[in-house]
Formats: sequence, structure tokens, C-alpha cells
Amino acid sequence: MTFRIDKLGVVIAVLLAYGAFLAPFANFRANRIVPGEARGILEALPAGLGATLLGFSVIAIVVVVLKTPTVFRLLLGLVALLALAILVGLSAGHLTPPENTYARVSPASGFWLLSFAFALLTADALARLRLSPLARVALLAAVAAAAAGLLMSGAWDGLSILKEYGSRADSFWLEAGRHVVLALGSLVAATLVGLPLGILCHRVEALRAGVLNVLNIIQTIPSIALFGLLIAPLGWIAVHVPGAAALGIRGIGAAPAFIALFLYSLLPVVANTVVGLAGVPRDANDAARGIGMTDGQRLFRVELPLAFPVILTGIRIVLVQNIGLATIAALIGGGGFGVFVFQGIGQTAMDLVLLGAVPTVALAFAAAIVLDAATELSNRKPGRAA
Repeated sequence: MTFRIDKLGVVIAVLLAYGAFLAPFANFRANRIVPGEARGILEALPAGLGATLLGFSVIAIVVVVLKTPTVFRLLLGLVALLALAILVGLSAGHLTPPENTYARVSPASGFWLLSFAFALLTADALARLRLSPLARVALLAAVAAAAAGLLMSGAWDGLSILKEYGSRADSFWLEAGRHVVLALGSLVAATLVGLPLGILCHRVEALRAGVLNVLNIIQTIPSIALFGLLIAPLGWIAVHVPGAAALGIRGIGAAPAFIALFLYSLLPVVANTVVGLAGVPRDANDAARGIGMTDGQRLFRVELPLAFPVILTGIRIVLVQNIGLATIAALIGGGGFGVFVFQGIGQTAMDLVLLGAVPTVALAFAAAIVLDAATELSNRKPGRAA
């Protein structure tokens, strides 16, 4: 019998070996800002569980190196990720002294390496299985439900990030709402403006180069610089235009953040609209003209439906981009998860940084999966032209 080696599996095995046997699993700190004490798996987990995790890691290393069945690799990755999520919560209770409210326990590099390795294994298995769009969304919903279940069960309450959340629960959800409004609101505004502008650029070739060049220039301006450039004109408008300040338009706050995100969003929407319309088969247009359709009817019944998957790809790019960029809006008082990120940096409290960073990454990841699935489904619509 010959064994075949999986090349990606070798990389994953190296990550697993280092994360399990060399890197610390958890950090213990006497309070939220002092340096932490690294604890390995055997120290960080209750008796027996540490040894079990090490043994499981050895088995996983063998499985990922060899070319094992894809479904088995997927199940291994999912079970391992769930086990790690439960075990890191148990480590907090194990390391924290009884009735000590000041101590902090946070995941260390070993936990993150193990999680990344098993997530990579899971992603590779999913790519090989070629799940349908709805199956991918269903899997995302199952993962979200499992995370929500762990949160509600209190399994993670001992972790430092949850202690940071506990003291900021009200402000967390307030900033979460602001973050979503900034990201989604600017996307909706950019779509309402960018879609007609893209159609116009497609129809009027002389206009196309100028508009796309201007939007390209805007895209190259660093986000902090663009926020800063908007402060002066918006401050002037707030002072000199009646009612502007009452509408929330001012030099700092949500207004410049919203406008900056809107401007960044225009290029992907406009460019993908132009590309999508340009890719509509000429035969489809000729057939529409042949049955007497007007220009407007051809646009809404033929061209836009056929270009929709490409346009949706641009919208996906914008949403994922805006979820990340909205974090920086906190620097000018725009709110969002960036409030916790920059507060944590200022206080050298990394768990407060994670309180803002983790939901931002989770939102972007979920948005990408959902819109990828929507794009693929729109490409499979019956009757689409080849």
C-alpha cells in the first residue's frame, strides 16, 4: 500500500504541530493592561483535556498530511474548530482564581494557529466539495448559530474579550448599529447613484473615460486623508447652510465618514455596471430590437438582467470594503466598531481592540459568503444567455 502526501496538508500539519506543542494556548494576566503570562495547552486546560487535545492534534496531523477523503477532512475541521471554541472558554475558568474579577484570560498564539490551521483545512475541503450556494449559506448560518449558542450558554464569559463586552454592552450595540448604517447606507447611496452613472457611461463613450478616471483618482486617496479633506467643506456647510447642522452635517462625525465611504464605493459600482452592460451578447440586443422593444425596454428587460451578476460582484466588493473602512470612521467621530479598536490601542488593552476587530471581520466574512452565493445563483438563472 502506498500513501500519497497532500502538499497543503503538510503546511497545515506544520501549523498544527507548532500551535499545539510549541506555542502558548492562553495568556493569563492579573488585570487588563499588565503583560500576560503564556500558558501551554497542558497548563491552560483542566486535567485530561490538555492531553486529549494534544492527542487529537497528532491524529489531525496524520490525517491532513495523507490524502484522506474530503468529507472526512471537512468533518475533522468543523469538529476541531468547535472543540477549540469550547476549550478556550474552559481555559478561562481553569486559569482564573476563584472570585477574582480583575484577572484576564485571552487566547494566545497557539489557539489562533490551531484555529487558522483547521479553518484552512475546512475551507480547502469546502472548495473541493463545490457546495451549492444555498448549502454554503446554510453552513454559514449553522456556524453563526453555534457561535450564538456558545455566547448565550456562558461558555466564553470568562474570556477577557467578553469581560470587556460586559462593561460596554450598551455602547457595543450602539456602535454596531452605526457601523452597519455607515457600511450599508453608503452602499445603497452608491448603488442609487452609480448604477445610472454606469449606464450613462456605457451609452456615452465620450463620458466614460473621464468619469472612470476621476473615480480612480478618488480610490487612490488614503482613507484618513479623504476623511480629513472633507472636514473643512462640511464644517463650512454646517455653519453657513441653514438646517445643515440639524441634519447631522458637520466637519466631524458620521457625515464625512458616510460621504467618504460613498465616494470609495462609486468606482466598483460604476465600473462593474459598464463591464456588465458591455458583456451583454449582441445577439440578445438584436433579438430584442427585432421584436420591437424600445431602448428602455431593452435596458430593463434584457441588458440589466444579463449584466446583473457582474454588477452584483461590484456590490459585493463595495460591501466588504465598506465594512472594513467604516472602522476608521471612529477617528473622526463617526462611530462604529473602530471606537473599541482605537480605545484599546490608546489603553494598550488588546482585548478591547479585539472587541472591535472580531465583529468587523465576522461581518465582512459573512457578507462575502452571502453575496458570492447570490452572484452564483444569479448566474444560474434559467434562460440566461451563454
